[in-house]
Amino acid sequence: MAMGRTHCVAEAPPALAPKPLGGNSNSRSIDLRRSRRSFGFLSEAEREKAGARLSPFGHGTMAADLAALRNYVTAKDSEEHARLPAHVVSLNITHSNLAQTHMEIRFDRSSSVAEVKQRLHQHCGTPQQYQRLILRSGGTDYAFLDDDTRMLGYYSPEHGMELHVIDLDPHSLSKGGGLEDTSMIEKYRMTEEAYDKREGTLRDWVRKKKAANPDWMPEWEQKSGPRTVDPIDLSEECMKGLELGQRCEVDPGGRRGVLEYLGKVDGLADGYWAGVRFDEPVGKGDGTVKGQRIFDCEARYGGFIRPRNVRCGDFPERDLLEDSDEDEL
Repeated sequence: MAMGRTHCVAEAPPALAPKPLGGNSNSRSIDLRRSRRSFGFLSEAEREKAGARLSPFGHGTMAADLAALRNYVTAKDSEEHARLPAHVVSLNITHSNLAQTHMEIRFDRSSSVAEVKQRLHQHCGTPQQYQRLILRSGGTDYAFLDDDTRMLGYYSPEHGMELHVIDLDPHSLSKGGGLEDTSMIEKYRMTEEAYDKREGTLRDWVRKKKAANPDWMPEWEQKSGPRTVDPIDLSEECMKGLELGQRCEVDPGGRRGVLEYLGKVDGLADGYWAGVRFDEPVGKGDGTVKGQRIFDCEARYGGFIRPRNVRCGDFPERDLLEDSDEDEL
């Protein structure tokens, strides 16, 4: 009897169908963690190893995420100059009279010091003949570029070094903040006579409109009508039920305090006002109106309110802990 061969055929994996946006929340969390790890974030195991606490959804502490993001962004900082040609060097330019730093200015190593100074003139404004250049590394003077005929490469500059410019010009514009301190710049001020003679200005437009219609006036010159006052606030009936020294509650906001004043107030709109000293700093004043003391209280503890918005009664001072849970710390 012939033995037949048995072939084991591996079943092809099913095609991966795209997941709908409204899918299972756990699958979305897994996908989120995968995407976070793909962008250089810490994995769950790495976070646990670092002592970071994870939530049920896989989110670690913000500090861990920020540290991972910083590592991802700066991962190849050491290779930032790897693609530059060998004859090119990237230097940071500083100036004795300027606070700003010109970052990563590229120079040809074969350029003479004189040619380097010509380029620096365009960046910092100091003429070539008034420049003294110092090559620095880590804040320490590395070389003085005093020979204009030598090539820059003679001084062995490396990427990231600082090329410091000392301005020797006694009349330099940059001296004393002349190129950075805008407060030193004299502003142009047009005289009233010169502005009055200009055409096409707002003043010229108003002048022409009034010439065509003497009764016309711009909106900002029109006097607004008298402020309307609710008739209730003009009657003593609005103070009915209120008594000085009583505890009260003020709308809006249910603010509580003591009624310190009732009556009219010079400097405020017509009608009657209630002066309240609040228990908390929820007011707009200190009991004064245009310098006149109406009642005593601390700043932001006083306010003047229409009496119809004040209710006197049993309104004790609120305990800030009255709604707290004794079992909650």
